[in-house]
Amino acid sequence: MPSPVATQPGLLLRDPFHYSEATLIVPPVLARGLACFDGAHTEADLRALLTRLTGDVAVTEPARHLLKALREAAFLDDEVFAARRAQRHADFAGAPSRTSAHAGGGYPDAAAPLAATLDGYLARAPTPVSRGAGALIGVAAPHVSPEGGIASYAAAYGALPADLGDRTFVILGTSHYGAPDRFGLTRKPFETPFGAAKTNARLVDRLARAAGDAANVEDYCHAVEHSIEFQVVFLQHVFGPTVKILPILCGAFVEGPDAGKPPEASAHVAHFFGALGDLAAREAERLFFILGVDMTHIGRRYGDPLTARAGKGKLVEVEARDRQRAARLAAGDAGGFWELVRAGGTPETGYDDLKWCGSSPLYTFARALPHARGDLLHYEQWNIDAASVVSFGAMSFRAK
Repeated sequence: MPSPVATQPGLLLRDPFHYSEATLIVPPVLARGLACFDGAHTEADLRALLTRLTGDVAVTEPARHLLKALREAAFLDDEVFAARRAQRHADFAGAPSRTSAHAGGGYPDAAAPLAATLDGYLARAPTPVSRGAGALIGVAAPHVSPEGGIASYAAAYGALPADLGDRTFVILGTSHYGAPDRFGLTRKPFETPFGAAKTNARLVDRLARAAGDAANVEDYCHAVEHSIEFQVVFLQHVFGPTVKILPILCGAFVEGPDAGKPPEASAHVAHFFGALGDLAAREAERLFFILGVDMTHIGRRYGDPLTARAGKGKLVEVEARDRQRAARLAAGDAGGFWELVRAGGTPETGYDDLKWCGSSPLYTFARALPHARGDLLHYEQWNIDAASVVSFGAMSFRAK
């Protein structure tokens, strides 16, 4: 992303997988040289490019400094990176629990201030909307940083009745970094400042057996993802630290040879939908679904050539489109929802120009539980920075 440091312009590089803990700011001219790190160019090509950009032939030292910095940070696809990746995967696979990745950043890292913070958030719940008939079977909440989505988190978790504490919460979260058309599972309990939420290993194993190659058990992405962690923190606050969960990361559904077809055209995706639907039917009232999802991502941070302002200009149109998609989900129209996701796509933007990173968990839920009908409880847009906006909301789902 662009450097946030005014005195150090350039490109900020960091590793969301946390194979590397380094953060680099590459100056503007050297940032243009990153195009040479594609496996097809040489160091000589990098020097030639820098000479053309600067008009200076004395570029050997800057080129070598860039190469050295990237290699030592494990930002190149080489043996340094491979060793770091292998070690991190081995560490997660062997760990007895999934430790908090975002305490102290996304939320307070001690129980008492965390509880006070969440109490303050939930007290700011918007006025409840009227809900349809039928038993409540799930809610959708944001996975944006909680301080950015207070009203939506409060609307979702404020909708939960007090008698759900004995259920297993099936948490469908966006996998921002996982393999496309795949689902990530883990048996590990989730540790937060409140304690360890208990993962229902029996249900993980049952789902893994039924899903086969569609599911990656002990998926490393669980170690770094926030989309499930934030939901666990709220659930522990509402129902106690030892709340039972079934955490599922949903990889993006991508279009390839089957462009224009629904996600279940992939055998892996279809297999998982069936396995989750069967589990939901068998366990029925012993489960409750939580979806950790955001909606549109637009603006300079996300590669769009516009300065995005929440609720203004193009974001008025974005809200209308977001609400159309939510309406399809509320009606149980998974196919109609997916058509709207694809409607604005281009070869340049991909299949979804609004870049909903919650599409895969939402579509997975809609296909696995086709009897669900919903209500949009709240909708909002947030300027994550001065030129970029994320939208999100809260929904409740009931059995038809």
